[in-house]
Amino acid sequence: MDEGVAQMTHGLGSVVAPRQLRAVSGAAVRIPDPDRRVHLQFRRHAGCPICHVHLQSVVRRQDDIAAAGIKEVVVFHSTEDELRGQADELPFDVIGDPGKALYAEFGVGSSRRALLDPRALLPVLGPTLRHPPGIGSPPVNLRPTGGRLGLPADFLIDSDGRVIACKHGTHANDQWSVDELLALVR
Repeated sequence: MDEGVAQMTHGLGSVVAPRQLRAVSGAAVRIPDPDRRVHLQFRRHAGCPICHVHLQSVVRRQDDIAAAGIKEVVVFHSTEDELRGQADELPFDVIGDPGKALYAEFGVGSSRRALLDPRALLPVLGPTLRHPPGIGSPPVNLRPTGGRLGLPADFLIDSDGRVIACKHGTHANDQWSVDELLALVR
């Protein structure tokens, strides 16, 4: 049974009210963005090896994503202090939401089974073994703010604020691939 799942206010077809968030870098982040679609990613916590492997795939394809008119915004249920250093290496806006207010608004929860599904761990074993924590990846946070059992979620928000696609993950590594994201805007 899922725990920490708030009543979702944003799903397919809903409209996200305009807001300005502050990235860990200090930059102002507008959602929706009047000039392009926003891929609002909800990840787990700072130092999550699963999130690190996924975000590196996004970094490698950032040019393709930008060419498709998509702005990446990544939310972690971590403090800015936990994210500092890691966020600096990412070419997109990173938002800390330790109180999980955005998670609640978008109905992003957690599950005791988040890490038990083989699909959550198998895809990251190879990259994690090749680049253990501390060698080209962020250190694993043993006591992350918001816990370890978070689930990922993805929202594609049009420039008018309408949610044109969304996905709530069922395990810790269940998010859109870059190819899936790009297919949504073709």
